[in-house]
Amino acid sequence: MSGADQHPPLSGLRALAHPLRLRLLSLLTGAPMSSAEAARELGESQANVSYHIRQLHAVGLLDLVEETSVRGGRAKRYRHMPDSGERLPVGSGADQRAVASVLADELVRRSRERLPGAAGDFTDAELTLAPEAWQRVKALAAELGRVMHEEALAPGTAGAVRVSATVMLFPMVGRGEERKSPGPDPDGTTAHRGAAR
Repeated sequence: MSGADQHPPLSGLRALAHPLRLRLLSLLTGAPMSSAEAARELGESQANVSYHIRQLHAVGLLDLVEETSVRGGRAKRYRHMPDSGERLPVGSGADQRAVASVLADELVRRSRERLPGAAGDFTDAELTLAPEAWQRVKALAAELGRVMHEEALAPGTAGAVRVSATVMLFPMVGRGEERKSPGPDPDGTTAHRGAAR
C-alpha cells in the first residue's frame, strides 16, 4: 500500500481544498478522462492523479462514466458533473477558509498563464446588500457557473478559448456583530455549482 493510500478519505468541502483536485474538476468537466489521460494533460504523475481522482469520486464530485479494456487492464474514465457540488455540506469555518486559500492560490497560478494583452472582467466587493439583491446576485452567480460548466469543451478543442473563472460569494458578519457559529445562508440555503467556479 502506498503512502497516499494510507490517508483516510476526505469528506465534504475539505475535498476541494487542494489545487490538483480543483484542476481535475475543471479538466473533467470538459471531457471524461482516465487518470493516465488526466495526468498527461496536467503534467502530473499518474499515481498522484489517480489518488486525487479516487478522493473526488469518494465524495461524489466525480462520476465513473466509462470503463474500457486497455492493454490487459481496465481504464476508468471519470467526469465532473457540476451539480454534484450542490450536495456538499457547507463545512466548518476551517474547511471554508482552506478552500478559499486554495482558490486564491489557483487564481495566482492561472494569472501567470493569462493571454498577454487580453481583456477580461474583474469585480471585487465587500459591501452591504438588501436581502432581495443578495438573492439575485447568488442566482446570477449560479447561472454563470451553470453556463460555463455546461458549455465546457475538451482541452485543445480547435477554435475554443481557455478561460479562468473564480467566484466565491458568502454573507459576512455585520460590523460590530459577534461572530456566531457557522450556519446556513440567511435564506436557509447554500448553493454550490461545481467546484471550480
